[in-house]
Amino acid sequence: MKDIRETETSSGDEKGEGISRRDLLTAGGAALVVPFVFTPGGEGAKAAIVPGSGAVGAYIKIDTTNTVTVVIGATEMGQGILTGLSQLVAEELNLNWPQVRAEHAPASTLWPNPYGNPLFGAQLTGGSTSTRGWYAPLRQAAAIARDTLIAAAGKQFGGVWTLGQGGALRKGTSRVLFSSVVVTASGLTPPTTAALATTTRFIGKSMPRLDVPSKTDGSAVFGMDVKVPGMKFGSTIHAPVQGGKVKTMPATSGGARLYNLGTAVGVLADDTWTAIQLARGAASQITWDVPTDPNAADSAALAAHAQQLMTSPTASVFVAEVVGSPRIPPAARSIDVTYSLPFMAHATMEVMNCTANVTPTSCEIWAPTQGQQFIPGLAASITGLPADAVTVHTTLLGGGLGRKFETDYVAEAVNLSKQAGVPVKLIWSREEDFKNDYYRPSALIRVQAAVGSAGLGITNMIYRNVSPSINIQRGTLSGNNPEDTGAVAGAVGLPYRMGARRIEYVPLLPCDVRLGYWRSVGESYNTFAVESAIDELALVAGRDPMEFRKGLVGGTGGSPRSLRVLKALETLTNWSVPPPAGQARGMAFLSGFGSFIAMAADVAQSTAGQMVVKKVYCAIDCGVAVNPGAIETQIQGGIAHGISATLWGGMNFVKGKPQVQNFNHYRMLKLNEMPQVAVTVVPSSFAPGGVGETGVPCVAPALANAWAKLTGTRVRNLPFYPGATMGDG
Repeated sequence: MKDIRETETSSGDEKGEGISRRDLLTAGGAALVVPFVFTPGGEGAKAAIVPGSGAVGAYIKIDTTNTVTVVIGATEMGQGILTGLSQLVAEELNLNWPQVRAEHAPASTLWPNPYGNPLFGAQLTGGSTSTRGWYAPLRQAAAIARDTLIAAAGKQFGGVWTLGQGGALRKGTSRVLFSSVVVTASGLTPPTTAALATTTRFIGKSMPRLDVPSKTDGSAVFGMDVKVPGMKFGSTIHAPVQGGKVKTMPATSGGARLYNLGTAVGVLADDTWTAIQLARGAASQITWDVPTDPNAADSAALAAHAQQLMTSPTASVFVAEVVGSPRIPPAARSIDVTYSLPFMAHATMEVMNCTANVTPTSCEIWAPTQGQQFIPGLAASITGLPADAVTVHTTLLGGGLGRKFETDYVAEAVNLSKQAGVPVKLIWSREEDFKNDYYRPSALIRVQAAVGSAGLGITNMIYRNVSPSINIQRGTLSGNNPEDTGAVAGAVGLPYRMGARRIEYVPLLPCDVRLGYWRSVGESYNTFAVESAIDELALVAGRDPMEFRKGLVGGTGGSPRSLRVLKALETLTNWSVPPPAGQARGMAFLSGFGSFIAMAADVAQSTAGQMVVKKVYCAIDCGVAVNPGAIETQIQGGIAHGISATLWGGMNFVKGKPQVQNFNHYRMLKLNEMPQVAVTVVPSSFAPGGVGETGVPCVAPALANAWAKLTGTRVRNLPFYPGATMGDG
């Protein structure tokens, strides 16, 4: 067999900013690079080749060593997204896995603000959108690369060539590597579309993670690992109450210069610990302008106001969904119950950090971020530089959970570097991290519902959610919806068959607690209310919770995917057989993030009278399962996260002051408390759905439903055990 080997030199780096398609394709005459942009739209998303636009969200590189690198706009934060997305490219190019690499794309300056986009944007990781959004564009871009290489082989060597395996092309007994034709390919105009592969060498397989080797040998670079020559270490101190801004401050403290950052004061030192101590020492010398209404950031006052709004005839109500005219008769087969959930901190293992180097002509940033596309414009506004003078390197994340979607910590690092004139590595203290989060909104939810006389279905429902609005607080509303980001997500568009219903949202205003996107967003609180209420309705109807739900989604006009997932959970748990003596089982269901998930939990009671979670079962239909192993680990992580939040999580505010400052009072699930977890991925040919968010919402109602069955006590206010410390349990 003839082997025509490559002779080109190695490629240079691609910045991806303000460059033409020709520049990308030639890449110094050494590589084929297929750039493409992300177009939101889920199953109908497209890849677009972008001549000269500069808006390169990602691209595929094939270099002279025949290595294929997938350069992606999504952020790897432990979910395995770089591996899963690389599998799509490997499938289309029929590669061998050892030749595949993946890395984060440089931030583009031209992506629009994604608020209101159903799948956010190209370089914004959240809402379980990465696989959903990139699946079609990546496969199409890889297929275009394949067809371009095949055409190049024909032009360079003559004849008709086909795709071989392992980064090769074939014609009879002849074989050439991709790298042998990249220069020729770079001179061709690629097709606008290409047929997708029908093979399954990689899609649907649990491939080894591309990020694990470096994390194992210590070479992986997280935000806190970045080192820049000549850098100083920074720390910041913020106002003791939510919403405070610097009023007065000394020029120096402890012999170190202080820097006014507007909402914080910064200090630099030769190491992080010294910087943190200097910042703490300066705290008593700073005065702050604070909001005039202390009750707007006081948990007790906000809760009392929410209670008033729940029944107020003059409340500003947004009706998110209405069918008919629901009426709840005062009958035995109805419920009228209220659920409450607290503000939640993200509490990521890696605190907020960022490294920035601002010079008169450039700004270079290294950030563990979920929102790359926000950063060039932000840095430009701080430095006065053009956005194309800003370079953003996305590092690995030690947990994101929605917190690193925000850019406050990035802005502080850039501001410090600009003022000090040196590279700055900013690392928040854990206390500053807890006290200056963007917290998940609290929620008070009332559910009034009734079942039919035979107990077979829900005839009426009135649902009202009273909670603070992220979009109102940020001024990012679109249209007439006061909460576009999901205050009623998980309560509207339910697959359950219902009669008359009205789903209402009432914004809790004013609220000065900083609000943000917490893993699973609105579903994290609405699913607790909905699925707890479904169990309570099953009880008054005298129905088994599993059979009750199956009846609500089955039959004509039902939801076949919902029913399939419920049956999968029924089989996984052997539902008809009770758990061991001293235990009880509860369940919950979610249709959200493009996926369908059913979960059950077996719980027991400790000698201290508290819950012990023994085993959790999960069945999920997330459409095409690109990497089943990664799906299982994501569900496991979501369950651990959900248990911690359900049993102990919550942030309390007193007159604007956050009451939790470290993990000693923010109880987390301990290793020896992790339950057994059984996950089944339901085979599906639908477009990929989300996974990262879906493991969390069902945990709370499944545990509450199990606890009610075990003890006869219904918990409607989370967490189960407020005020718990890490010494408890």
